[in-house]
Order: sequence, then structure tokens, then C-alpha cells
Amino acid sequence: MNIRSAEFVKGVVAADELLENKKTQIAFIGRSNVGKSSVINSLTKQKNLARTSSFPGKTREINLFLINKSHYFVDLPGYGFAKVSAVKREEIFRLIYWYLFDSGYKQKFVVLIIDANVGVSEKDLKMLRDLEYHKKKVIVVANKIDKIKKNEVKKQLEKIQEIIGDYKIIPYSSDKRIGINDLTREILD
Repeated sequence: MNIRSAEFVKGVVAADELLENKKTQIAFIGRSNVGKSSVINSLTKQKNLARTSSFPGKTREINLFLINKSHYFVDLPGYGFAKVSAVKREEIFRLIYWYLFDSGYKQKFVVLIIDANVGVSEKDLKMLRDLEYHKKKVIVVANKIDKIKKNEVKKQLEKIQEIIGDYKIIPYSSDKRIGINDLTREILD
């Protein structure tokens, strides 16, 4: 299935009727500045659909994007470092956990995006374990694969695989358009 249409619907910070309307939800989660919004933009072929920033913590709401009139891409705030107060960071953390684990909303997939160059952080691993505990279907995207020297890519992906276990990893680069077709197939077919 191809993405034929994509539009920003709204940002939410609590229960919302849009999340209850039975459209399929595909959530995107990862550390601050890992490229969640860039991944969404590259999948939809719309450069400015999801707002991107070099400023960690730009996304502070749950942003909903209607895809092909039948799915929501759910862009969650990043966990971990953000240039906000400790209180605001805690609010963001609670919002993420509420949506994924306490709200009762069902996600077809949770796309866990990690920085391929940095590897799996402690926070990434904790998020993965929490997703496993709550029996979420997880797809792991190793983003920014183009930032690694070509002769180091295989070794870095093997390190990531060793840490995360049996999950399929999709090497990805929004800039170089690597992995877009693979991820689209995984989440929409």
C-alpha cells in the first residue's frame, strides 16, 4: 500500500474522540532529536508535514496525522533529554506513558526509532522492555544510518541487534531515502 494522502489533524495532550474513532494507530517513539518527525515526513513525502527542529523536545503533544483517510501516524514527544524544565520533562514522560500504556488506545505498531550512530541507549532499552511488557507490536528503525561510515554499518547494526534481540531492524535515512519502502511495507501492508 502506498501513502496517497497525509494531513496534520491536531495535537492532543489528553483523551480525545479522534483517538477513539477506530482508525488504525501507528505510533512513532524515540529519544528527543532521533528524527521521529523526519521519518514521518519522509514516509509521507511531505517535507514539512511534521515539524522538525534541531532543538531537542520540540514535540510536546501527541501529534496526529491522517494517512490515506484510514490510519493515524501518532508522533509522540521524545523521551530523555529535552531543553525544557524538569517539570515539563516529567509531564512529557507521563503523556507518552499514558498514551502507550494507560489510555486503552490500541496501536497496530509502535515504531521505536533509535539513532543508528549512537546505538541503543538505556532509555531506548527501557522503552523497548516496557513495550514488550505491554505486548505491543514493535518495529525498530535504526535512523540516521547515513551518518555511519559505510564500512562500519554492518558492525553497528550487529551491535544494535545483539542488544535488542530478535526484533527486525530497518536501517533508515530520511536524507538519503534509505528504508522508506521497507518501513512503509511493514506498517501499512
